[in-house]
Amino acid sequence: MSKQNKAAATKGGQFGAVVIALLALSIFVNYVDRGNLATAAPLIRSDLRLSNAEYGLLVSAFFWIYAPGQIVAAWLVQRINAYRTLSIGLAIWSAATVASGFANGFALLLLFRVLLGIGESAGFPASSKLLAQHLSPERLGKANGLVSSGIFLGPAVGTFLGGLFIAHAGWRLLFIVFGAISFLWLIPWVMSTRVLSAQARASAIAEPPFRELLSSRQLWGASLGHFCANYPLYVVLSWLPLYLVKSQGFSIAAMARLGGVVYGLATATCLAGGWLADRWIATGAATSRVRLTMICAVGLAWFASMMVCALGSAPFAIVGLVFSALPMGLAGFNLYTIAQTLAGPRAAGKWMGIQNAIGNLAGIVAPVVTGMLIDWTGRYTLGFLVAGVVGVAGAGSWFLLVRRVEPIGWSAIQPEIATAPAY
Repeated sequence: MSKQNKAAATKGGQFGAVVIALLALSIFVNYVDRGNLATAAPLIRSDLRLSNAEYGLLVSAFFWIYAPGQIVAAWLVQRINAYRTLSIGLAIWSAATVASGFANGFALLLLFRVLLGIGESAGFPASSKLLAQHLSPERLGKANGLVSSGIFLGPAVGTFLGGLFIAHAGWRLLFIVFGAISFLWLIPWVMSTRVLSAQARASAIAEPPFRELLSSRQLWGASLGHFCANYPLYVVLSWLPLYLVKSQGFSIAAMARLGGVVYGLATATCLAGGWLADRWIATGAATSRVRLTMICAVGLAWFASMMVCALGSAPFAIVGLVFSALPMGLAGFNLYTIAQTLAGPRAAGKWMGIQNAIGNLAGIVAPVVTGMLIDWTGRYTLGFLVAGVVGVAGAGSWFLLVRRVEPIGWSAIQPEIATAPAY
């Protein structure tokens, strides 16, 4: 190794455990900030006099821009690299979170939710590009388990601490304080990745065009499967606090505790599942078999969980919600691991942009449809039933369209990218 390369390595020029941990922290911050609305929903609805349909629109408004924003983020990853794209995105979503604390009506809060979606759209295209570029397929489970754990650890901490926070300080200060804290992530990220970012710009390789990705059967199968896995997840993320408080009579503090338990279990499942998947492959199991078995189990588990919640009584609701931690955790890392494996280092950013855009259309549809069903029936039962059916339908897309989880050969041979040392 030359003196210059040694110096770069000591100044943050190596993709390793620190960068992966910061990627995980960014997703954690991402989900804390987007989940503030759901945590504070009982107070916001009363303060701003929102109907169920208006609340559903506020939740889905985030996804109006977040879903198509994935494509723009994937383009930015190619143009300015993943490191800088993630920095810009986090700065935007942190500012939008702080601003939400000053909203004085439905329209202004709606605007800030859209801005939040613009910033947060950078998260997964950037992180998936970096993981696929630096890690081999058989090591993606553990890394994605760590990064994706933020999807659930964020709501766990946000629901628990946020619920306790608003009980004493109100919902406005929740947004202001949490958004200000989010900005702090930029300091270690810029310090740790400055050299890596410069190296990425200097060694950028050509990516397959969007039209080539869109011709892939596997991309459409994975995107549909992602949508079906996300639909029940977003029903839980957006309606869990209101369901427990308004339908089951929980106090805000009790709601925060149960929500924290559910998301905490999902975090543990995500971390353990990622480790188990890589260990299973290391024993000789085919990568495709491991990934497809786990992702198809997600749909079955969502169906069972939502059916139990639909029974209506408080004990069944608790059991169903606690069990929902299983499909949450298993989906969390498998969706991204499969995408990164299929796309490979060259196409992971664009692939994840497209798949996450389609998958997160569920964030637009699920909150609004659920709100309309609640307003129509006066109960949450039908909303849970629909979520369960959509969840189990996803298994078919993995079997019928994806079929095998293995790298796709894109046009134009490019130089091989070395993977980072084990961490």
